[in-house]
Amino acid sequence: MTTRKKLYFFLIFPVFMASCGLFQKQDPEDGAVARVGAAYLHKNELAKMMGNSPQNKADSIAVATHLINTWAAKQLLLDKAKINLPEEKLAEFEALVAEYRMDLYTRAYLEALVDQHPDTLLSEEAIAGYYQKEQNHFVLKEKLLKLRFVFLPEDFQDQEAVATSLKRFQASDKAYLDSLSVHFKKYNFNDSIWVQSVKVFQEIPVLGPDEAEKYLKNSQFFELKDSLGVYLGQVTEVLEVNDMAPLEFVRPTIQQVLRNRKKMDKSRSIETELIDEAVKNKEFEIYGQDR
Repeated sequence: MTTRKKLYFFLIFPVFMASCGLFQKQDPEDGAVARVGAAYLHKNELAKMMGNSPQNKADSIAVATHLINTWAAKQLLLDKAKINLPEEKLAEFEALVAEYRMDLYTRAYLEALVDQHPDTLLSEEAIAGYYQKEQNHFVLKEKLLKLRFVFLPEDFQDQEAVATSLKRFQASDKAYLDSLSVHFKKYNFNDSIWVQSVKVFQEIPVLGPDEAEKYLKNSQFFELKDSLGVYLGQVTEVLEVNDMAPLEFVRPTIQQVLRNRKKMDKSRSIETELIDEAVKNKEFEIYGQDR
């Protein structure tokens, strides 16, 4: 299907539906709940404004009354503005409204065309290439860590065995820790992903920024207590502020950037195609200055 045919498909249908309404003229007062001058507020519009309003009848009436009064105040202000604002200011506002309306329609239609052929596949070469080219944008502004930890209740009996397994973390240790996990208050055994230090502080409140230098170091094991229990943790890797962010950490950001670029390229291609076709069909002409 050519771009021209797609354009007709998208635009003719709503125009046809709107034209059908010409044969079904309706009294504007039908279903109206309020009027200001020639403007009417209808029940369905009020319902949309109310959204999830209170179920209590008295509360619903109060909300509806407030919304109706707010709508009326805006309509009255609009009427006064049209009368009292200078003509040049009104013309300026109308031009802005017209431009905004055009932007809404054209952007929605262009996005619909782009979404008809989504190209979400990104090669590893493209991702790695962008990462290498834009390294100065991926300097860390906070510490990143890989770690595993458990939060044990105060009365937990096998703390030493858990600590040993957490440090060693061989296959048998993983099975042992998994078998006890229902007794842990909190735990994380996935030490293959990078975590921001602020999230570590959130998960382990007893470990704050002041203790980070002491406990959050490469290959560091820590044991920290609070009134609720004991945190045991094993840090496996650390990246400091101003280090280069690892590719796996910034991969989602790079993917989003590259997808946005593809969408922009596709949008430009569609615009070019529309113009070329319009010129070919003599629907679009640029007149000389002397015309």
